[in-house]
Amino acid sequence: MRRKSSSFFLPILFALFLSPAVIVAQENVIFRVVCWNVENLFDVRHDSLKQDGDFLPSSLRRWHYGRYKKKLADVSRVIAAIGEWQAPALVGLCEVENENVMRDLTRYSPLKEYDYHYVMTDSPDMRGIDVALLYQRDRFKLIGYQSLHIRSETKNYRPTRDILHVTGQLLNGDSLDVFVCHFPSRAGGTKETEPHRLAAARTLRDAVDSLFAVRLHSQIIIMGDLNDYPRNKSITDILSAVAPPLHPEKDKLYHLLTRKTKETNRSSHKYQGEWGLLDHLIVSGSLLVSERGFYTDESKANVAYLPFLLMKDDKNGGMQPFRTYNGMKYQGGFSDHLPVYVDFMEASLW
Repeated sequence: MRRKSSSFFLPILFALFLSPAVIVAQENVIFRVVCWNVENLFDVRHDSLKQDGDFLPSSLRRWHYGRYKKKLADVSRVIAAIGEWQAPALVGLCEVENENVMRDLTRYSPLKEYDYHYVMTDSPDMRGIDVALLYQRDRFKLIGYQSLHIRSETKNYRPTRDILHVTGQLLNGDSLDVFVCHFPSRAGGTKETEPHRLAAARTLRDAVDSLFAVRLHSQIIIMGDLNDYPRNKSITDILSAVAPPLHPEKDKLYHLLTRKTKETNRSSHKYQGEWGLLDHLIVSGSLLVSERGFYTDESKANVAYLPFLLMKDDKNGGMQPFRTYNGMKYQGGFSDHLPVYVDFMEASLW
């Protein structure tokens, strides 16, 4: 009887093992997204079409290969530190000069161990700085990308960085749209340059509205240095990005850091002794719904306040970002911005 029973059940167990209809367990894994303005990540070669003269071996800053190589290693170190036990799935970078820099970063720096791939813009910015997105191919399958050119009819407008729009597929099959932004600078006066940032925000808003119009549950992440604070018009009036409510709407935009930075007084940038949030993480409401297979909430978004990224602020008190240069003086730091990051929970079958 025992032998007969075994022969009866074995085929059934074997069939269950092979059947695609078998219910398997699920666990949530972390999908970390990082964004960082790395401040002037230039190579040492002169581009005759760009104003990159401040970052050459012959310049007053004496930007030579040794310093460039250290900067690449420092960027790698920061990304690894933010990732903790696992490399971040996506990393948006602002102020990278060109393809040479991104190739050196992904192939010839310590970051090569993480096998990142990247896409980037080729903008008309006069200084030659662009934005880029690093991605892990096993977690984000690239579908396509485009540069959104910012047009403005305002007086004294200078060509600026394009917005990088990247579309990819997640492990659950859903699409994810990512926008990496570096809005026009405040140099020349906040009020005088505000129209340029409003023009950039309108370009971004139009792209977002187009996605909302064609997709029922658009999953959108906006990140970058917008050179404006959460209270400014580009964010409040044009993007209409506010702190998440109890019941978010799927076709609205929500700012993941505005409430937290106000409560903790920890922001990403320090100007004239005051901390402020220039680096933003904004998502569509559909990414705040936990019933979906890919979601987050504002508690999972943070400024990377890593001790080695900071130095003592002798003039204003407290701490400040540890920069590569203080004026023309090389001090071997990282950037004038701190990175920001957010964790998404991603359903994974096992």
